[in-house]
Amino acid sequence: MIRELKTLIAVSRDGTFAAAAHKIGLTQAAVSAQIARLESELGLELFDRSGRSAQLNAVGYQTLQQAHELIRMYNNLGSPAPETQAPQRVTMGAIASIQRMLLPSALASFHHQWPNFRSRILPGLSMELLDQVDAGEIDLAVIIQPAFSLQSDLKWVPLAKEPYRLLVPENTPNDDWAELITSQAFIRYDRTSFGGRQVDRFLRKMHFTPREVSELDELDAIVKLVANGVGVALVPETLGHVAWPQGVRGLDLGEHTFYRNIGLVHHHNRNMNEPVMILAEQIEALARQIAPGTSPAA
Repeated sequence: MIRELKTLIAVSRDGTFAAAAHKIGLTQAAVSAQIARLESELGLELFDRSGRSAQLNAVGYQTLQQAHELIRMYNNLGSPAPETQAPQRVTMGAIASIQRMLLPSALASFHHQWPNFRSRILPGLSMELLDQVDAGEIDLAVIIQPAFSLQSDLKWVPLAKEPYRLLVPENTPNDDWAELITSQAFIRYDRTSFGGRQVDRFLRKMHFTPREVSELDELDAIVKLVANGVGVALVPETLGHVAWPQGVRGLDLGEHTFYRNIGLVHHHNRNMNEPVMILAEQIEALARQIAPGTSPAA
């Protein structure tokens, strides 16, 4: 059973049976057989299967969390009981939208599995958090993907691809987003942030010179300014988006749509301890549940 549980964890981490098989040195058929054996022993279906793809279902995700705990207990057989060990800490950075959407569930699962660990979540701009990961000041971070290549000892794991929309007051009768950008007051996403730089590049590419009225980094504040009729704004439709708040609506940019890529950055696994790796895996798994079209890291 331990072997099958480890294979389940590998599949959840690597995204497909084939990728997991390559990573753990088995054939795809062997991985499929182990998962089928596990489902048979548990009497549960753990995946929603469609064609060649297989996504963990709700029962599968719950079983995955329990598998992590069982593997942890198995690996700790003979070790001192957790209460005799000094508390340890995982430090993570995250942009604001991820703190609201992704982290609460991931942290809850993490603390159930590692009750002796403390977590500290640091807010910040993507550039600041990236520098802190690189310097070893924090263990990992969820940030906006920069336009430049990361250092060779850092690993990037894609989590979500967020399309930008033009946010306008709800009662705006005009749906011509290009005309609105140039004719209405414009609330700019802060140019010092990775996301704001994307907006700046888009405006220059389209040869737009908007009439700027305000510039700030906090997306919630931008949305509220638009709702209050201050102007229009280009903002990302964030991970887990269901509907825009009352008072605003988002206009699709059509073929000109650009995206904010969200991902997890950390040092390569050889530099990470097991709890940090597990927290990273839980965040990846949750992101795939919310945004199933996102490809796992290579």
